[in-house]
Amino acid sequence: MEDSKYLTVTDLNYYITQKFKNDPYLHKVFLQGELSNFRYRRNSHQYFSLKDEKSKINVVMFRSYFDKVKFKPEEGMKVYITGYVDVYGPQGTYQFYAEAMEPAGLGALYEQLQQLQKKLAQEGLFAQEHKRPLPRFPDHIAVVTSASGAVIHDILVTANRRFPHAQVDLFPAQVQGDRAADSLVSAMKQIANYGDKYDVMIIGRGGGSLEDLWPFNEEAVVRQVYDMKMPVISSVGHETDTTLCDLVADARAATPTAAAEYATPNLTDELANIHQLQSSMLSSMQNVIRVRRDALNRINHSVIMREPARLYDEQAQTLDLLRDRLQRNMTHLLERNRQSYQLGTQKLFAQNPAKRIEQILQQENFYYQKLNANMRNLLREKRHQLAQLGQQLDDYSPLKTLERGYVYVTDTAAKTVGSIEQVNVKDEVNLHFKDGQAKAIVKTTRRNDNDNQEK
Repeated sequence: MEDSKYLTVTDLNYYITQKFKNDPYLHKVFLQGELSNFRYRRNSHQYFSLKDEKSKINVVMFRSYFDKVKFKPEEGMKVYITGYVDVYGPQGTYQFYAEAMEPAGLGALYEQLQQLQKKLAQEGLFAQEHKRPLPRFPDHIAVVTSASGAVIHDILVTANRRFPHAQVDLFPAQVQGDRAADSLVSAMKQIANYGDKYDVMIIGRGGGSLEDLWPFNEEAVVRQVYDMKMPVISSVGHETDTTLCDLVADARAATPTAAAEYATPNLTDELANIHQLQSSMLSSMQNVIRVRRDALNRINHSVIMREPARLYDEQAQTLDLLRDRLQRNMTHLLERNRQSYQLGTQKLFAQNPAKRIEQILQQENFYYQKLNANMRNLLREKRHQLAQLGQQLDDYSPLKTLERGYVYVTDTAAKTVGSIEQVNVKDEVNLHFKDGQAKAIVKTTRRNDNDNQEK
């Protein structure tokens, strides 16, 4: 059989791959579907599936493309994906290579907005404890908005009417479009470069759709507002519009006019308050003067002022009492110290080294005598125990038995003979008496059992 007509698996996969690459319809594909098997991998490529009601396709999104995604994909989310279809040669499977992804439907921007709002809220950017109070009397006000809109006009008119002293400086920026976010950040950084010059900053624009107001939801803009050193008033859109800049700012105004009112005091009201405070201060000063004058009159008419010598009578009496108390305390202290000295002297005599040595010698003599007595008692007790043990040993000695006429027998190997089985006729044995030994020859043997037998 010829092998030339059979392809290898690698050749077949390569052929199919070239078919995919040469198909222009697969070079740029726009898909919509639901995310499936999505498991976020930090700092890595993303592998998941895209499915609809009837089919599913594997998707790969490399890290360089996934880092550009502006929302957090989640399992089951409907998305729009742009990319191309290709074959993975080693496994012979085709899959979709995603290059861009965004939430599907009209809620895409809302989904992105909610995710960013949740992220920034977890970092504490919207926390109430970070809100700073607005200054009461600002000298310089910075405004970030469009130079051609009605916002700056309303702010200037309102600020000049309420508090002409304040100087309002415009830092123009784009408030709509793709470059608006960068323009807003750049304007705020210019304000930050002035250090502490500006007491408050206003950022805002007129109303519009979510897309029109989107630059004020950009993460870079929100973080820059949070980083400003001075309090920030946000006036973006109308009262029903809420952006992330409104949440992060120290105060939110529904309109540019309201923002200018928050930033500046009403000069007429402040002057009225000043006049009221002046009247109140004058009345308070008059009351203080009247009270002090009455006190001075009471002092001038007091007995002490009429007879100054009486001022020292009480003090002289007090001095005598204190002198007597001091004398008593000193006498008591000396007596107590004398008693302490006598007690210490007695203790010192009691601790005399000669007496201590005499006591130690007496104790030594006592212990020496006690030791001799104990040793004599111990020797007497041990001698008595030894006598008892000797008597017991003598009682149990086999020599006692020999004194009563008994002997014990050993063979020629000096082993004790205790059984008839150990000797035979004509064997030589040793007889041990109490006072010596004798040798004997066995003539006959007899076993003591039911039948007497002789050898």
